[in-house]
Amino acid sequence: MDIFETIGSLAKRRGFIYPGSDIYGGLAGTWDYGPLGVELKRNLKNEYWRSMVQLRDDVVGLDAAIIMNPKVWEASGHLESFSDPLVECKKCHHRFRADQVGQKCPDCGGEFTEPKTFNLMVETYLGVIEGEKLKTYLRGEITQGVHVNFKNVLDSTRVKLPFGVAQIGKAFRNEITPGGLTFRSREFEQMENQFYVKPELESSMQWMEYWKNERMKWYLSLGLRKENLHFKDHEQLAHYARAACDIEYNANGEWKEMEGIHHRGDWDVRRHQEYSKQDMTYFDEETKERYLPWIIETSGGVDRATLFFLMDAYREEETKPGETRVVLKLHPKLAPFKAAVFPLLQNKPELVALAQSIYKDLKQDWMIAWDARGNIGKRYRAQDEAGTPFCFTVDFDSLEKKDVTVRDRDTMEQTRVKITDLRDFLKKKLA
Repeated sequence: MDIFETIGSLAKRRGFIYPGSDIYGGLAGTWDYGPLGVELKRNLKNEYWRSMVQLRDDVVGLDAAIIMNPKVWEASGHLESFSDPLVECKKCHHRFRADQVGQKCPDCGGEFTEPKTFNLMVETYLGVIEGEKLKTYLRGEITQGVHVNFKNVLDSTRVKLPFGVAQIGKAFRNEITPGGLTFRSREFEQMENQFYVKPELESSMQWMEYWKNERMKWYLSLGLRKENLHFKDHEQLAHYARAACDIEYNANGEWKEMEGIHHRGDWDVRRHQEYSKQDMTYFDEETKERYLPWIIETSGGVDRATLFFLMDAYREEETKPGETRVVLKLHPKLAPFKAAVFPLLQNKPELVALAQSIYKDLKQDWMIAWDARGNIGKRYRAQDEAGTPFCFTVDFDSLEKKDVTVRDRDTMEQTRVKITDLRDFLKKKLA
C-alpha cells in the first residue's frame, strides 16, 4: 500500500485536503483544506499554541507580516544562499551547491537533477505605478519575523533570558520538485519557537536537548506512534547552525523530516544588527553584561504534521469475515468532530426533534456532526473515516429513558449514557 496515494484518495473523498485550483487542472505544490481538514489543522495549531504559549511562562506569541522589507532577506542570507547553482537529490530531495558535491548525493547516494541557478524566494511587487514598484518577497520562512522584533518584544514585555517567541504562519518557496501530497509544497505553514539563551556552549546545548525532548513528547502525547518517530542529527550543518537535529516520521518505510531543532548561535540577531544598524544586544541585569543571545529554534511544519497524523491514524480493520472498515484513530483533541448525533430513523419526527436538541446543545462547545442519511451502519462507517471518536444515536428507548446509545470509534462498543450526562462524558473523554 502506498500510504501517500491512500491518504490522498481518502483526504479528497472525505474533505480533508483537495488539490489547489482543482477545476482548472490544479497548480503544482498548492493544496486546499476542506471542511474536515481545516478543523484537523486548526486543532493541531491550537494544541501547539496551548502547549507552547498558554501553559508556559517563558514563551510569548507573535504574528509577523508575510511581506517584509527586502533588506530582511539580505541580512538573513536567503537572497545569497538561495540563488546559487543548485542540484537536488531525486531521492531524498536534499539540495546542494553544484560545486560542492560529486556525482551522488552524500546523504543517501541518490542521483542529482541537472544544476540550475534559481532563487527559492517568491518575488512580489508593492506599489501602484508601473516601473516604480518595490520588489520584495513573500517570506521564505517565518523565523525572521521573530528576530526583527526581538527588541520590540523585550521593550513591550517583562521577559528575561532565557525566553522564547512562538509563531504560526504561512511561508512560500519556489520548490523545484513539490510532491508527496502536502509534504513538499510551495505554500506551507510553520509552527516555530525561537528560544533566546545566554551565549554559553554548555548551557545552550542543554537547552537544545531540553527542546528536542519536549517536542518529541508533544507529538507522542497527541497519538503518534513511538515506533514511527526518531531523531536524526545533521551531519552537514547550515551556515548559521552550531548543531541541528530533525524529528523524522516513518512514512511508508521512508523517514521524512517533520520538525527541526536547531542551535542557530547568534547568527540572526548579529546579522540584523549589522544590516539595520540597530542595537540587538540584551542587557543582563543580574550579571550586568550586555551580549547578543544565542538561539535554539524548534521549527515544525503544520502541513507535514497534519499529513503524518492522518497517516498514523489510518487503519483498515476486518470487522467480520469479508468486511473491512476504514477508520482514522485520531486523538480526540485533534479529531475534526468530537462526536456525531444521529436519529435512528429520519422519518420519525419525535426522534429527529430529540436528536436535534442534543446536537444543538453540544454544538455550543464542540464541533459536532449531524447525520440522518441512510442506515445507521453506513453512518458509523462515514464517521469512522472522518475520525469522529463517538456517535450518539437517539432511538425509541431514548424517548422514555432519556438516554442515547454511545458508540466508540476505536472499539465499536456501544453503551447507554443519560442525555444529561453527555456533556460530562465528552469533557472527560477530551480531557
